[in-house]
Amino acid sequence: MSHPDQHAVPWSKLVLPAYGPTVLVSIGYGAVIPLIALSARALGASVGTAALVVALIGIGQLVGDLPAGALAARIGEKRALIGACLVDSLGLLCAFLAHSVVLLAAAVFVTGLAGAVFSLARQAYLTEAIPIRMRARALSTLGGTFRIGSFIGPFIGAVLVSHWSIGSAYGFAAAMSLAAALLTFLLPDITHGHHVNQPDGRRHRSVWSVLAEHRRVLLTLGSGVLVLSAARATRQSIVPLWAEAHGLDATTTSLIFGISAGVDMLLFYPGGAIMDRFGRVWVTVPSMIILGLGFFLLPFTSGALSIGLVAALMGLGNGISAGIVMTLGADASPDDARAQFLGGWRLCSDFGNALGPLVISFVTLFAPLSVAAVTLAVITWAGSGWLGRWVPRYAPKPHTYRVASRR
Repeated sequence: MSHPDQHAVPWSKLVLPAYGPTVLVSIGYGAVIPLIALSARALGASVGTAALVVALIGIGQLVGDLPAGALAARIGEKRALIGACLVDSLGLLCAFLAHSVVLLAAAVFVTGLAGAVFSLARQAYLTEAIPIRMRARALSTLGGTFRIGSFIGPFIGAVLVSHWSIGSAYGFAAAMSLAAALLTFLLPDITHGHHVNQPDGRRHRSVWSVLAEHRRVLLTLGSGVLVLSAARATRQSIVPLWAEAHGLDATTTSLIFGISAGVDMLLFYPGGAIMDRFGRVWVTVPSMIILGLGFFLLPFTSGALSIGLVAALMGLGNGISAGIVMTLGADASPDDARAQFLGGWRLCSDFGNALGPLVISFVTLFAPLSVAAVTLAVITWAGSGWLGRWVPRYAPKPHTYRVASRR
């Protein structure tokens, strides 16, 4: 587990260089993600193939999680961040130049790989740099900056496409990644000395040996995080499907999502403050109960107002839990093999992101969408109970790092 305030730097000195790159990259992602399917269709892809091209971002992240941990452990978080931004910009440039579906698909997959490295290295970097008494707020803010960027990006993408072409959005996103690489270069290398001074050289342990050593926390706490991630990802799929089934047009559905995203963005810092002050479980369990309640109430809605209210409720549950997956991973990660452990941790989370929407697909093969919603509610509530049991066993007690911060 992490030692309180070890290698810590005042948060105020890291706000711009630490969060700035995440905002830039997420604005770029937000600008292009809604357009990937349209790009594939314009290149002659079928609807199913276009959906597969979009899914390659998530597949790239899954494939890249464990190698990202090994890479960050070997070359350091700062170099990994810069490299990820450069590779991401290259992938986006290839998407800009793509004249075939195959090349576009390869470019999207590469951006997914780069995203895995970027996310892991940023998490590991802040875990080392920020005092433990502020860890949850710092990582919740990291999750919040991604939400802000993802909210702004689509509007910029819409302006670019209306004036030029879809390709211009990829060029813009590539420029954002290059700018993020430059900003990351200005970030002080907090973790370099910590890695170099490891007396037993354990920084270079294999990912598999680290995961085997910490398999208990991954099988217990990690499986709960898988359910949490699945619930958070599934809400983005089931709400538009439910809205479409009740005759709402795309504009109204987008407005509902915008309101939900607004609620989501406003609550990331309060959620982190609660975790730091009272403990991680006081956000983890309530957020899943709220998400489960949203799934449960959705079958009772039919109009724009009622669906919008439930979507806002889900935004509330998702917003207060911003950064919770990263915070729990940081708490459980060992000091001598943090990046390798976080590779496995992020694999649990990303697998949940991929698995969640599949639950809807599976259930709706045999039952209506309302049954899928109730099924998700039950799964989410079961996950809240599971996390309520395991989070207190691995998360630091609030008084532990309050005392440490006074030393």
